[in-house]
Amino acid sequence: MTLGSGESSVVVPRNFRLLEELERGEKGIGDGTVSYGMDDGDDIYMRSWTGTIIGPHNSVHDGRIYQLKLFCDKDYPEKPPSVRFHSRINMTSVNHETGGVEPKKFGLLANWQREYTMEDILTQLKKEMSAPHNRKLIQPPEGTYF
Repeated sequence: MTLGSGESSVVVPRNFRLLEELERGEKGIGDGTVSYGMDDGDDIYMRSWTGTIIGPHNSVHDGRIYQLKLFCDKDYPEKPPSVRFHSRINMTSVNHETGGVEPKKFGLLANWQREYTMEDILTQLKKEMSAPHNRKLIQPPEGTYF
């Protein structure tokens, strides 16, 4: 592989990629309504992460704070992390018993590409909250968990 040839690309190793995501998550993202970080700073494999989404305006989620768990297995970023809401939520792509985001019902996970990040997942979930099929669904009481 020749650098600068324009035809080849460098594959960033998993841990470097996760360190980049950690740094980005700690700095804060966009308008501050989406954030994420590691659960355990001593986990050298960087597998377990926590995400937070503040619900979008003009929806039943407005102002609610949702906590999520993301698990990056050894195949990440080749394969997507598993994503589960810890906070109870009623969305079409979320399993109502476990809080798991169902990949077949959530396009970003179903069509995963290596370039996608945990930030992309959280941002897209926030957009899904505003989608016509989710924005007015009756929600469980705030402060309840799976």
